[in-house]
Amino acid sequence: MVSNPELYTENSLDLSLDIQPLENPEGELHLRFYLASGEAFAFPATGIAEVMQQTPDQIAPIPNASPLLLGTINLRGKVIWVADLGQFLGDSGVLKTDRPTIPVIAIEEQEQILGLAISSIGEMDWLDVEQLSISHPPSDSMAPFVQAQWQPESESNLIVNLLDPAKILRSARWAT
Repeated sequence: MVSNPELYTENSLDLSLDIQPLENPEGELHLRFYLASGEAFAFPATGIAEVMQQTPDQIAPIPNASPLLLGTINLRGKVIWVADLGQFLGDSGVLKTDRPTIPVIAIEEQEQILGLAISSIGEMDWLDVEQLSISHPPSDSMAPFVQAQWQPESESNLIVNLLDPAKILRSARWAT
C-alpha cells in the first residue's frame, strides 16, 4: 500500500507536522486528592507506590485493630494495611465505604507500604516545593504531617496541603 502511486498525487494533503518543542515542567510531580470533608491534599509522586480503586469486599477487616485501620488488601502478593487517611488526620468528614470502589493511595518509604483510603483522586501538579509555604495553619492534628500549602491557579479558593508520606508512615498514631 505504501508503494501505491495513487497516494502520491499533486493534490495530496501536506502531511508535514508543525512540531512544537516540549516544555520541561519545573519542580516535582504531586498527586492531588480529597478527603470526605472536601479538603484537598497532595503527596509527592516519589512517595507513592500505587494508586488503586478497591471494592469494599477487597478490604479484609481485622478484628480488634486500631479504629484508624479499615483492614488489609493484597497488593501484588503483599498484604498491606489500609487506613482511613481522613480519620488519621482528624478530618471532619466521614469516609463513605458503602460505594462500588474506594480510592486507595499506597505510600512507600524504605520498603514499608501503607494504603490510605481517601474520598477522591484529583489531578497531578508540578510544584517547586522550595517556593511553597504554609499560609493557612492546618489543624493541630494535621500540622505534623503538612510540609507546605499552595493555591492552584485554576482554583483560587482552594488550599492544597502537601503531606509528608514518611512522617505518616512513622507516626506514633498507628500504635494506638
